[in-house]
Amino acid sequence: MAENGEGLGSVPEHERILQEIESTDTACVGPTLRSVYDDQPNAHKKFMEKLDACIRNHDKEIEKMCNFHHQGFVDAITELLKVRTDAEKLKVQVTDTNRKFQDAGKEVIVQTEDIIRCRIQQRNITTVVEKLQLCLPVLEMYSKLKEQMSAKRYYSALKTMEQLENVYFPRVSQYRFCQLMIENLPKLREDIKEISMSDLKDFLESIRKHSDKIGETAMKQAQQQKTFTVALQKQNHVQFGKNMHFNDRIPEGRNEVELKRAFEEEDESEEEVLTVQDLVDFSPVYRCLHIYSVLGDEETFENYYRKQRKKQARLVLQPQSNMHETVDGYRRYFTQIVGFFVVEDHILHVTQGLVTRAYTDELWNMALSKIIAVLRAHSSYCTDPDLVLELKNLIVLFADTLQGYGFPVNRLFDLLFEIRDQYNETLLKKWAGIFRDIFEEDNYSPIPVVNEEEYKVVISKFPFQDPDLEKQPFPKKFPMSQSVPHIYIQVKEFIYASLKFSESLHRSSTEIDDMLRKSTNLLLTRTLSSCLLNLIRKPHIGLTELVQIIINTAHLEQACRHLEDFITNITNISQETVHTTRLYGLSTFKDARHAAEGEIYTKLNQKIDEFVQLADYDWTMSEPDGRASGYLMDLINFLRSIFQVFTHLPGKVAQTACMSACQHLSTSLMQMLLDSELKQISMGAVQQFNLDVIQCELFASSEPVPGFQGDTLQLAFIDLRQLLDLFMVWDWSTYLADYGQPASKYLRVNPNTALTLLEKMKDTSKKNNIFAQFRKNDRDKQKLIETVVRQLRSLVNGMSQHT
Repeated sequence: MAENGEGLGSVPEHERILQEIESTDTACVGPTLRSVYDDQPNAHKKFMEKLDACIRNHDKEIEKMCNFHHQGFVDAITELLKVRTDAEKLKVQVTDTNRKFQDAGKEVIVQTEDIIRCRIQQRNITTVVEKLQLCLPVLEMYSKLKEQMSAKRYYSALKTMEQLENVYFPRVSQYRFCQLMIENLPKLREDIKEISMSDLKDFLESIRKHSDKIGETAMKQAQQQKTFTVALQKQNHVQFGKNMHFNDRIPEGRNEVELKRAFEEEDESEEEVLTVQDLVDFSPVYRCLHIYSVLGDEETFENYYRKQRKKQARLVLQPQSNMHETVDGYRRYFTQIVGFFVVEDHILHVTQGLVTRAYTDELWNMALSKIIAVLRAHSSYCTDPDLVLELKNLIVLFADTLQGYGFPVNRLFDLLFEIRDQYNETLLKKWAGIFRDIFEEDNYSPIPVVNEEEYKVVISKFPFQDPDLEKQPFPKKFPMSQSVPHIYIQVKEFIYASLKFSESLHRSSTEIDDMLRKSTNLLLTRTLSSCLLNLIRKPHIGLTELVQIIINTAHLEQACRHLEDFITNITNISQETVHTTRLYGLSTFKDARHAAEGEIYTKLNQKIDEFVQLADYDWTMSEPDGRASGYLMDLINFLRSIFQVFTHLPGKVAQTACMSACQHLSTSLMQMLLDSELKQISMGAVQQFNLDVIQCELFASSEPVPGFQGDTLQLAFIDLRQLLDLFMVWDWSTYLADYGQPASKYLRVNPNTALTLLEKMKDTSKKNNIFAQFRKNDRDKQKLIETVVRQLRSLVNGMSQHT
């Protein structure tokens, strides 16, 4: 029962499973079948039985259906059998046709493959063309870059690189050749920097070598411009010189000729004018500046350029050791400096930022300090005034040239004032030699003239006016010697030479006038005065020459006012101007004249000494010769002739000379008596000496030089006269009694002098028995001498104690 019960329960389940198997997809059969195995034991067997029963049922149904449709199926088979033959024929035909089609399609396939291959090639070609069209501009630009590099067009090459990087390379950056190009561009840039820097170095070296040519051209242009301006100014002031001195007048015709020549030179120079651009190729600078600007390294380039130019400036400013020897040395120095700064000025104006005005001003100030130091040092060695004058002209041209380029040059003109003082010193040295030569060549005799023509020649050289001389018949003589007109002419030449330096110094006429007068004063007070003093002191200059020198100085002194007029005519400055400097001719020639007068006194005394040295007294003679000594008479004759020459001198000079000569002669005679080497003097010698003094007194009373009042000149021998009278008269009692009294007869006899002379006479009486007659006739005479000697000694001792 149990089994039956289980069987009855499981049958519906198996049917459900079979229904699921029949109705579901094959994918879901698995779980359904698994449920068969998962059920109760023997469920599989029962399921299989149930499945077999289901299959038999379906077979029965299929058989019923087949039976139902069998006739139709038979009919269909029959029909198929009928068409079987036709189908085979059709199959044969189709096979044949297919074969024919296959045979016929082989050629088409080949051609189609060819077409396909061609189409692929065309597509590839089109792609290649497109790519090449994209690459060709890059290659062309790169080729252009190479050409620009070869042609040294580096700035353009940098622009091309910039286009390649910004426009062309991004289009073809995927290609390897593009990457190679991109990697090569930095190297090309460095190459360009190095090449451009090398070109810049060559440029700097070139302008260093050609700076003198550049400067020479710039200075030449400045000189031409200045010449033209000066000629134009002269034309505008052609009437300016009409009132000038005849030696200084500039004819109008000459002015017009000079102006015409200046215009012609200006026209010719317009065709030949060269600018700094014509002389120097600045393209390396431009290229290098542009290149470094494009590369963003402009500051490096500017620093390098300025540093190198500063080094070159120091080299240019370094002078040669022998620069001061010739003007060419100075000219080369100036042209190099001008060339340097002309280039810098051009760079300043054609470039932006490479050099600045502050930089050029700093460089110029540094250079100016060095230039002034060099010129101050080297010019001090210049001893030739012509060289100093040429140096001044070069400095002025140098300053005018650089001033035209905007550089301040006031310090150079200040330096010129220092050089002007040196120039005046060289002029003074030169004219010192000229004056010495004039004095050496002078014969120190009045200038003779035999006719009117010779007279006018002298007057044209020296402003001499003397109505009395004009009235005298020919032949006649000027009071001065040949040196006077020569000196006057040379002073004027000195003024001209000094004026040459004052030209072009941009100073007013008043300042130039003042400079001329000061330099002329130096010539008179230092040079001419020194030459006159040296001349006066020369041993070979005698009394006659000294007299003529004094006369010459008087005429030169009078000519100073004509020199002042001469300077006034040159500068066109009135002498009434408040600050006009006067010439010091009065003091100059006065000092020289005083020196000459003193030298006259000295030489006259020396001449007297020479005559006195010829004296040959026999100091032990018993009796005098009865006439004056020969040497003294010769001396007196000499003095008479000399004092005749002195008539041309101013009266006081001749009187002073005469008085000095007499006093010196008196002193010399007194010293002769009192000479310590003279041990003995006889009375006869005293009497002979008295004869000589009498001749001196006669000479003094003869008034050898007019103008003395009374016996003034005779007083020069008063000491000798009183001394000799005392010994000749032997009036010792009166002398000793009246000594010290204002009214004493022998007031000018010094006790010491009398004692010295008396002792010499005493020694003579002892040794040579001169007073033998006194011992025989009057022994008291000898005692008197001894008594007088003792009294004189006592008087002398008392005087010394009182003193």
